Amino acid sequence: MNNFTPREIVSELDRYIVGQNAAKRAVAVALRNRWRRQQVPEELRDEIAPKNIIMIGPTGVGKTEIARRLAKLAQAPFIKVEASKFTEVGYVGRDVESMVRDLVDLAIIMIREEEAGKVRLKAEDLAEERILDLLLPGESAALQTTEAEGRETTRDKLRRKLRMGELDNRLVEIDIQVSKAPNMEVFTPQGMEELGSSFKEMFGNLFPKKSKRRRVPVSEARELLIESEAERLVDMDKVKTLAKERVEQNGIIFIDEIDKIASAEHGRGPDVSREGVQRDILPIVEGSTVNTKCGPVRTDHVLFIAAGAFHMSKPSDLIPELQGRFPIRVELESLGEAEFVRILSEPKNALTRQYIALMATEGVELIIAEDAVREIARTAQVVNERTENIGARRLHTILEKMLEDLSFRAPELGTKQVTIDAAYVQDKLADIVKDEDLSRYIL
Repeated sequence: MNNFTPREIVSELDRYIVGQNAAKRAVAVALRNRWRRQQVPEELRDEIAPKNIIMIGPTGVGKTEIARRLAKLAQAPFIKVEASKFTEVGYVGRDVESMVRDLVDLAIIMIREEEAGKVRLKAEDLAEERILDLLLPGESAALQTTEAEGRETTRDKLRRKLRMGELDNRLVEIDIQVSKAPNMEVFTPQGMEELGSSFKEMFGNLFPKKSKRRRVPVSEARELLIESEAERLVDMDKVKTLAKERVEQNGIIFIDEIDKIASAEHGRGPDVSREGVQRDILPIVEGSTVNTKCGPVRTDHVLFIAAGAFHMSKPSDLIPELQGRFPIRVELESLGEAEFVRILSEPKNALTRQYIALMATEGVELIIAEDAVREIARTAQVVNERTENIGARRLHTILEKMLEDLSFRAPELGTKQVTIDAAYVQDKLADIVKDEDLSRYIL
């Protein structure tokens, strides 16, 4: 990721997302600036704040997908939250600081997997020895020298067979550690969710772990023992330290539906609570310290990307202080028939490719002609215009409806080639296009 230029980042995003070049350029520069910040002298590094982004555009145009793909490219801890789920302190609901704690939890999982990957070879060796002990019980030390030599020869033979997969179906008994802690939920006052998490962890440590004996094939036992050995080899203190550092330096928080807490009229009814949520989010975005299971985490250099449709409000309806913390504003364009055609055919994960792969599992070769793609795009555009415009999400329901009958009958068709053309699409979707009332039920 350190070697990715903004142009290369945009090129990677183009593989999955159609159009929206302005938004792609903005996030690419924001990501590159993180690398640039790491290269500047240390005394200046802490002074450089991330340039948070607010993306404005209707639903289904790619706001969330851009942020999600960006996080994958950066290999950074990433969490998506809905602003409407949070409430002002004093009201019943989620505390805004919980977004940072959730980000830390995700970072711990990410780092733990990375560390487990580093020790996997050693874990595999240890797991192999444990399986050989199960297949060849008894200790060499208890045998005479000649017997020990013969045993070692037998062990080498078993090792060779094990590595070649000849023993995969043999059953062995292994001990799996299971926690005996009761499954419980700790309810705490708002703002004290971390206390509840600490209580659960404390109670979990009070109950000793017990072993459960299972009889499984060698192939399954190998994976279970590798996981067990890797978990034992991973230093969790190091994991927590690295997780905290990665969140502080590379964390990305995507705040969706930020328009839902914006209000044109201030100080009346529920709007007071909406403004309160904004004021609670403000210090997190500005840079504050949040207590987590890894210790205090600073949010000064966490990148915040906000998004909203702003149908009923506009960005200027947010409180001025919060507006100031999102200096980069990007407007995403609505999608039409031409974009739908590209979405169905160009991206690496295009919907048409997904359905072709799904049908191939049933031995059915699905061919979707170009005129069929154009007809699907046209139908999606028509339904979006007549009912609620939900952008590219409409393609999911249109395709599912069109292929519903084929998906149902696919196992009975056997090996067969099915070609979808424009006439097929029109036949399957005729009722939806004609009946406006019916189309309202197609989400």
